[in-house]
Amino acid sequence: MLTLKSPDCFEDSIKKSRFIAHAAGVASQAESLDFYESVADPQATHNCWAWRINFQVRSSDDGEPSGTAGRPILNVIERRQLENTMVVVTRYFGGIKLGVGGLVRAYSGTTARCLDRAGVIELFPTAEYVIRAGFEWASSVHGLLHQFSAEKLEDNYDDQGLVLKIRCREADFGELAAALRDASHGQIQLLKC
Repeated sequence: MLTLKSPDCFEDSIKKSRFIAHAAGVASQAESLDFYESVADPQATHNCWAWRINFQVRSSDDGEPSGTAGRPILNVIERRQLENTMVVVTRYFGGIKLGVGGLVRAYSGTTARCLDRAGVIELFPTAEYVIRAGFEWASSVHGLLHQFSAEKLEDNYDDQGLVLKIRCREADFGELAAALRDASHGQIQLLKC
């Protein structure tokens, strides 16, 4: 799954109108509303937007002719196969009408350049696991976690040894489990939460 590397913005002037695109990663509708409220300008002529979150989509033309703003923004997000992404394009009208084609090009072009600046990363499904290991295996466990880019969530010890809660890519689970088993001769337990 692809998403934005970082939030970004891009500004362009087209026939005296200012177009300012803001893009960010959002994981829920509530986050999309927070993002919209943080970048939309109530004094602007239009604050058009689109998002794609967990394969659901929404868009708004915010007073522009139907299909000339929100849908073109969304089309750029979808063509790039971005997920959990929102773009808000704010327009300050400059006095010259752009026409339907001009609006579509302005909103989609501003969105595309903004997304270019933000960059893209690939997200992988992750899951949380618990590792139980004797004291003698603690350093081996920590070394393997680094090797598999697993994130430590909780690091504790009890009377049996190390109890570690981690998050790692689901695709790496089998290899990590095998590496832990091999390093400890089957003495380390890796359980899904």
